Amino acid sequence: MSTIKPFRAVRYNSEKVQDISKVVSPPYDVINADEQAELEKKSPYNFVRIDLAKETAEDDKDHNKYTRAKDLYEEWLKKGILKQDDKPGIYFYKQEYKIQGQKYSRTGFISLMTLENEEESKVVPHENTHAHAVEDRLKLLKSLHSSLSCIFVCYSDRGKKVEKIFNRIQSNPPLANVKDKDDVQHTIWQLTDPDAIKEINDTLEDQHIFIADGHHRFKVAMEYRQQQMALHKQTTGEEPYNYVLTYFTNIDSKDLKIFPMHRIVKEFPQDLSPLEEFFRIDKIRKEDLVILLAQAGKNENAFGLYMRGGVWLMRLKNKRLINDHVKEGSLDYKSLDATILKTFVFDRLGISSHDIIYTKDLNDVTSMVNEQKADAGFVLNPVKISQLKAIALNGERMPPKTTYFYPKVLSGLTVYKMD
Repeated sequence: MSTIKPFRAVRYNSEKVQDISKVVSPPYDVINADEQAELEKKSPYNFVRIDLAKETAEDDKDHNKYTRAKDLYEEWLKKGILKQDDKPGIYFYKQEYKIQGQKYSRTGFISLMTLENEEESKVVPHENTHAHAVEDRLKLLKSLHSSLSCIFVCYSDRGKKVEKIFNRIQSNPPLANVKDKDDVQHTIWQLTDPDAIKEINDTLEDQHIFIADGHHRFKVAMEYRQQQMALHKQTTGEEPYNYVLTYFTNIDSKDLKIFPMHRIVKEFPQDLSPLEEFFRIDKIRKEDLVILLAQAGKNENAFGLYMRGGVWLMRLKNKRLINDHVKEGSLDYKSLDATILKTFVFDRLGISSHDIIYTKDLNDVTSMVNEQKADAGFVLNPVKISQLKAIALNGERMPPKTTYFYPKVLSGLTVYKMD
């Protein structure tokens, strides 16, 4: 069975939409209410209007945000705002960005990926899903008969075979070229050559495919497939519901970046002495935090603690404490900084997940503490790719909000129309 399959993407029609930056959006699950309002102001055709339609007090089972999203989607197709490509292909996707002045260029491609039964599948998740989010996305999928956003997966390609194939088409005019609000340049091209697509497919064959982002969307695709298979007793395996819209990138690339997810705690005690049983706690200068934390993280479980009274580097005293006190999971799971923080700090001090705010932005940590909106912020190192792979292959799931893959894949570049 093929791992990938070309498809005819629904995309914004450049003849109708001159400035694509006004209509694409970040993934729905990273958009807050203020950002949603800003996106809607940009254009009456901004993708967020169908991907994250708003609820109203009058909503019922016949008229609701899902039916409004469907009506809008069909209207845009009818008007030619959105248009389906004539030929099936896969879509080479390049993202150019900077982190602390350093340039990066992550390459990947968007295609369909074959869905299989769990016991046969080599697609490996690493995070748990929430039922409410799955239900929401499943309703939207059923209403539109279209998959609006990609799941984000990683494959291994140390020889850069896929990148070499795409290097051949980069001189061609792109289908879309847009810079987002974070100054990330997003460029896509279509590849239709069946021989090249087969070569890519061969590279991925029999590999484990690791889900980096979009666990809810993957769960939705699996549930939708299961429901459809129950309705159709005779199937060929080629039905549209047997595939999920997927962005693939190389897990071996230095340009694949995982940001840490920091923890902001609304109420936290000022007395740190109860933590000294397990941690070496050293007061440091704020400007040294990131460097010292990165150095400590090479060999130890460590995190920074930011409070109005100062900044501290906390390092677990002894690795033997992990097995003594963390009772569940493999050693890979137990050794995650997020697991250590939860077990030895939050659980012991009675801090629940409801009192924690998660952010990838260190400035959010410092500003909320400085403005007295929170008592403390815990600054973490990023999860290593090797940790993600090990935990996923163990069949385990990381704690919520442990990884943040950057940059995100824009929504609105490609849509998978399933009928």
